[in-house]
Amino acid sequence: MTILEDNRWQIVAAGLIGAAGVGLAAAASHAGGEALLRPASTICLAHAPALVALSVAGERVRLAKLVAVGMLLGTVLFAGDLVARHFLGSGLFPMAAPTGGLTLIGSWLLLAAAAVMRRRGTSSRGTARVAKAAE
Repeated sequence: MTILEDNRWQIVAAGLIGAAGVGLAAAASHAGGEALLRPASTICLAHAPALVALSVAGERVRLAKLVAVGMLLGTVLFAGDLVARHFLGSGLFPMAAPTGGLTLIGSWLLLAAAAVMRRRGTSSRGTARVAKAAE
């Protein structure tokens, strides 16, 4: 089983994004990057725990991996663009931050929709349905 076949990639991504968030918060406080680095830090620190939660809920929440990929991509685009603008003077590419932001919004909406959809063969609590005994 590879790292992409299970949920370890989400934990790895969460750890990296969380560490980046803390580093960006420190840089915002000490390197005068309040306008761009503080929001990048906030996005990272908000979505790292969400990725951990999605890795745990993967079996119970339909589309959890798709939501996690969206959150990872959105976080990288949004925060990465803000960081690039601060340190390099230009963004990753035109509309990178808005694309990342919209991807994050879409991921959260997909998570909400997935939570109300039942996984085939599960009850509303996500546990396997027990077949009735033959009468």
